[in-house]
Amino acid sequence: MQPLAPVVIGRTLELADVHWVARHHAPTQLAPAARDELRRTRHHLEAALTRDEIIYGVNTGFGALSETRIAAEELGALQRNLLRSHAVGVGPALSGEIVRALLLLRAHTLALGASGVSPELAEFLLALLTRDVRPVVPSQGSVGASGDLAPLAHLALVVIGEGDAWFEGQVLPAREALARAGLQALTLGPKEGLSLINGTQVMTAIGALAVVDAAELMAAADILGALSLDALLGTLAASDPRIHAGKPHAGQRRSAEILRLLVADSPLNDSHRDCGQVQDAYSLRCIPQVHGAVRGALAYVAAALRIEVNSFTDNPLVLARDDGGFDVVSGGNFHGATVAVPIDHMTAALTTLATISERRIDRMMNPASSRGLAAFLADHPGLESGYMMAHVTASALASECKTLSFPASVDTIPTSAGKEDHVSMGPIAARKLRAVVDNLACVLAIEAISAARAIDLRGIPSSPRLMRVHAAIRAHAGPFTGDRSMSADIERLAAAIAAGELRSAAQLPSEL
Repeated sequence: MQPLAPVVIGRTLELADVHWVARHHAPTQLAPAARDELRRTRHHLEAALTRDEIIYGVNTGFGALSETRIAAEELGALQRNLLRSHAVGVGPALSGEIVRALLLLRAHTLALGASGVSPELAEFLLALLTRDVRPVVPSQGSVGASGDLAPLAHLALVVIGEGDAWFEGQVLPAREALARAGLQALTLGPKEGLSLINGTQVMTAIGALAVVDAAELMAAADILGALSLDALLGTLAASDPRIHAGKPHAGQRRSAEILRLLVADSPLNDSHRDCGQVQDAYSLRCIPQVHGAVRGALAYVAAALRIEVNSFTDNPLVLARDDGGFDVVSGGNFHGATVAVPIDHMTAALTTLATISERRIDRMMNPASSRGLAAFLADHPGLESGYMMAHVTASALASECKTLSFPASVDTIPTSAGKEDHVSMGPIAARKLRAVVDNLACVLAIEAISAARAIDLRGIPSSPRLMRVHAAIRAHAGPFTGDRSMSADIERLAAAIAAGELRSAAQLPSEL
């Protein structure tokens, strides 16, 4: 792999940047202009404190305690106590890649300059990334309201040398992990503890990586829909561009275009051109309409997450006035509805891909719908069960996706003595999306294995592009030679699909 260019925070980040830093350890750096802006806003915040202005979370308590004034000599203790008291997360720890995404996004939103923190704080978060010191962050405990407070507090504790962190394959007390990495814990100034935990970065980090993966699954769904269409002796008539010009959703038109492109020049498709088949079942005929709707959802959610990644999510904010001065203003940018609602939409959309994929698998299993294929794609049905249970697994995963598709964002529960009386549940939405992405990858892997087997049974090749896809499938899942456990094949192929191997084999561009 070629050395990766640094990802620069404090200017626009793309979802791909989050992917490269979180998963491939791309280097990071603070934009020089951002460093200068951080110094300016920090100076104005400190000047406001010198004037004895009352600033929420800087010289007051938090949440329902916001009316309690804090003495100047206790401002440092206030920030430490905030992190300690808010670090009450529970449940399985977030994965290493999500924690790396968290560090990047937290540093970036601070570097945008409206939080009033020192440049050293943003640079310290980048140093944790560079040395791969990963705070242990429990996944549960945030309602997505005043930011992802509990998990971000666990992240922030490591900055002051408390809590735990992964370093060189071990979980260590944070101070020991920092020392081994050649870092020294920071002493936080006024507001800096609050700025570390106020924001939507947990739900955004999980959502951003899930959407990057969803883009690959979107491409794979079209590719496998085309492969299944050909394997089931389907017709391309329903992809006629005139049909889709009459219902010109961009995603629908794109899916129809991909189907025509992939099946073009298929000897298998040509072999039944005059068979008299008028139309296929919906899971084949309506691929453009169904997949196209998911593609539209992907575009919407990716756009929403790009905005969130590059947003001020802290409170209060240090904001410039037209006269060159600054105001410290309280608002609600920490609220996660802007992430939770799109993420819930993405979860439901991907579930639709899982359910239509499962229907195509079913058609290949059933002699009544497979147009001449052996039951369950076995060589000796009865003696062999073939792909019967692989289809059952796909059914179980698709049904699990349905149960995960009830939107978390429609729920709310008041917290902090009613001060935080409407919350987003964004982290719950994000974790459900992650589960559906993983389930969908396995459903598509089962469709891939089934379609490749059906092509083998037909004895006539598909198109050149789809035969390259067939070869990519075979690189992870060998041909059927009798009953065997296929669990490892499915999981290997699911990982390959998420990594873009089928899209690369089909020579299609990235969806993002």
